[in-house]
Amino acid sequence: MTGESTTEAVRRGWSVRVRILTAILLVAAVGLTVAGGTAYLVQRERALHEVDTRLAASIESVRFIVTGVQTTNLGDTTLLPEASNATYGSSREALQAVMARLVPSRNESTLGIIDGDPALIPGTELSFNLVDDPAFIDRVVTEVAGINVVRGTAVSTLGNLRYIAAPVTVEGVGDPGIFVTAFDLDAELGELTSAFKIYAAVAVGALLAIALVGWFVAGRLLRPIRQLRAAASRITATDLHERLPVVGRDDVSELTRTVNDMLERLDASITAQRQLLNDVRHELKTPITIVRGHLELVDPQNPTDVAAARDIAIDELDRMSGLIDDIESLADARRDDLTRVPTDAADLTEQIFQKVSAIPGHEWVLAERAYAVVPIDAARLTQALLQLANNAAKHSAAGTVITVGSTEHADAVEFWVADHGPGVPAEAKARIFERFGRVDTGRGVEGSGLGLPIVDAIARAHGGYVNLTTSPAGSRFGLLVPRRTVDVVDTPGSTAVGAS
Repeated sequence: MTGESTTEAVRRGWSVRVRILTAILLVAAVGLTVAGGTAYLVQRERALHEVDTRLAASIESVRFIVTGVQTTNLGDTTLLPEASNATYGSSREALQAVMARLVPSRNESTLGIIDGDPALIPGTELSFNLVDDPAFIDRVVTEVAGINVVRGTAVSTLGNLRYIAAPVTVEGVGDPGIFVTAFDLDAELGELTSAFKIYAAVAVGALLAIALVGWFVAGRLLRPIRQLRAAASRITATDLHERLPVVGRDDVSELTRTVNDMLERLDASITAQRQLLNDVRHELKTPITIVRGHLELVDPQNPTDVAAARDIAIDELDRMSGLIDDIESLADARRDDLTRVPTDAADLTEQIFQKVSAIPGHEWVLAERAYAVVPIDAARLTQALLQLANNAAKHSAAGTVITVGSTEHADAVEFWVADHGPGVPAEAKARIFERFGRVDTGRGVEGSGLGLPIVDAIARAHGGYVNLTTSPAGSRFGLLVPRRTVDVVDTPGSTAVGAS
């Protein structure tokens, strides 16, 4: 268990940079080893085959010299025919003729053996002399046994030898002879071995170069991830404003952009939660204080005093309930969880008009309808228009006309409500769209102060905005939504205002 835990801890301790570099080096090392090893083995096999071919050619030359018979089958290593005593008087004479005519090539040595002893050597300079290894001579004599042609490989004091030996006898003469020729395999494969050593050195150098370049390249590619890790360690719930620099257009840069978008959403979400808590704390403090104050001062023995305190408490509780509902509506509107479907603007305008017509105290007029299809959440948009209609009815004189309609534009459709109230003061145009933003006169005196922020949030969730045109003769609130689905960017100050 301890060994496994240690191994697991070491594996976890490897950085991504080291893992990537290790994988690259392993693949490169395996590739270089397989390529170099295969090439070496193929070339070595060719060299050994060439040695065997030359050995077979030597035996064929001996056959021709001794018997005068020539064959094209260089691989025939059967028993050599006996020489006629009319040509050679003894095996020694036959071997002398062979040794005189066959000159050893580079890395080759020959030897004539008579009665088991080395008797004849070439007259030229040799790379190595078979006479210097008696054990090898004894082995050859034993293997030939006077009748066999043998070919083999021997690990000798002279090196690794590839040899062939054949008996040479003269008919009617009892002194047997053996011709043996051998190649020094180490010398024959020397150039190939040297080339492979050079290849191995170059391969090691290439691996070192790959390791060096891979280390810097992997570090450069992983730098944004390290920055991401460092930024993530610095980010807290109270500070989500830091963003990562985006460099390039590769997968890592796309990851960086995605993380920045995620941080943006987290920042907006936490900011909204913080604002919600601040709003609840701020707005509920007053009714709670009022109820507590009256309860502390109420005289339990006085029925009138108790009834008055009860009425005040119920009224404040109702107001808190309405405030909580408005805050919940605002939070829902800001979540951007709309269900957008293609909707006929003219039909929706007609439906909204039928609903607002039930609000008493005013004359409602359907002035215009936009004949267009827009991708919207009809329920949310209806909620926003009803809020505007309620505001218009609340802040307009009884019996006045309030107009409802929708207008088609080139890239948007505007749903609007117009009244003949006192208008919105210039200094309050922006403030009325803020949470609990109210004005002292005219519009916004009553209510929670969240109606217009809810309308603004619904407009932004659709990728649109609220357009306000106001004057002392009345106000027109228009909610513009694009005619195609767009990405929502929740930025302050998107509400447009104007004056008529």
